[in-house]
Amino acid sequence: MRTFVGIDLGSTTTKAVVLDENGDVLGRGITNSRSNYDLAAEVARTEAFVSARFSLLRAGVERAAGTAALARLLRAFRLEQRLVQWARLRQWIEATAPRAAPAALQPALAATLETLFGRLVAEEEEHFLEPEAPERSDFFRDAAGSAYARLAQEIADPRGVTHDLLVGLYDHSIISVENEPLDLGFPNHIRAALARCGDAPGMAEAAEAAANADLEVAGSVGTGYGRARLPFPKEQIRSEILCHGLGAHAMFPATRTVLDIGGQDTKAIQVDGDGLVTSFQMNDRCAAGCGRYLGYIADEMNMGLHELGPLALQSRTPVRINSTCTVFAGAELRERLSLGERREDILAGLHRAVILRAMSLIARSGGIENEFTFTGGVARNPAAVLALRNLVDENYGERRLNISADSIYTGALGAALFAWRAAA
Repeated sequence: MRTFVGIDLGSTTTKAVVLDENGDVLGRGITNSRSNYDLAAEVARTEAFVSARFSLLRAGVERAAGTAALARLLRAFRLEQRLVQWARLRQWIEATAPRAAPAALQPALAATLETLFGRLVAEEEEHFLEPEAPERSDFFRDAAGSAYARLAQEIADPRGVTHDLLVGLYDHSIISVENEPLDLGFPNHIRAALARCGDAPGMAEAAEAAANADLEVAGSVGTGYGRARLPFPKEQIRSEILCHGLGAHAMFPATRTVLDIGGQDTKAIQVDGDGLVTSFQMNDRCAAGCGRYLGYIADEMNMGLHELGPLALQSRTPVRINSTCTVFAGAELRERLSLGERREDILAGLHRAVILRAMSLIARSGGIENEFTFTGGVARNPAAVLALRNLVDENYGERRLNISADSIYTGALGAALFAWRAAA
């Protein structure tokens, strides 16, 4: 089967979309961006082809064992990937430990790490067995950091293996894990995943057929903040504006205005009935009010980025925030916390400030005439979505607001469509 790949190399996340010969989405993949951009693009691409092969085996598995079996198989596959990542993280931490603590502390440190990683792996196994387990971050760094810090807090000894020592080992090692290629592809883990699911009749055949399917890449286009780093000829590179406009049009053909809030920039785009860009505005000079700003706030609060929105929704009296400067965000946050203001109220004010900045760009690009689409990673944040709905109502009246569950892939989808059209 001929396939077409779009890669959106952003400053915080890297996304990939695989289309089939008809231009329909076959697979999607995402990873957090990192210092090694080439590796980030390859990881996202690998994840997209894992997703594509799961699309190919879907009908066979559902026919053989039912819909629930497919979901269980995917969870088993993700577990196998996570175990590889945990094992590699442990290797890095154990290699670093002799340089991080005196010799007298090494036996206690080794025992603590044995306990810590044993519990982490046990939690992963429990997560697999619980179909209704709480949602976790898609990214190993975020999910691992949260779980590791929590357990480190529980088992640390203030007079021996301290919390700071354990967290320091993690911080030193996670970068190394992220910047080396790991075997996380479909062929590497599908058989182990099947074994966890009991090798139900028919499932193995469907998985084998998906693993052996020839997915030829007939075209690729790259876009995003780091598109110049992608290993594509310049004619296979498109701007983020063009790709987000086309991607949003493919998701919602009647849309005429697109707001994309990504890691480093915010874009307000107007498109015509064919998805072609007619006008746009975007922030300049800095990343104030973009996704990276929210990421910085999450770091300051020692929270996962995905936890900000749900906490902000608990606010009853949002504070007024006038600046979204990333440089001063930490100082302002600490000052407000020291004044006794609640975290959820501060976060609600921050989200409204982010969207207020975006509303200014929308107005300068031409405003909102009718159907409107919100894309980018921030579109997955429920507090940002609520603030946007309220401000659109206040400024333009009732408008149809589209948000796809896959909105973060909008730019990669547009890039893949450019690749597909070029080969048509």
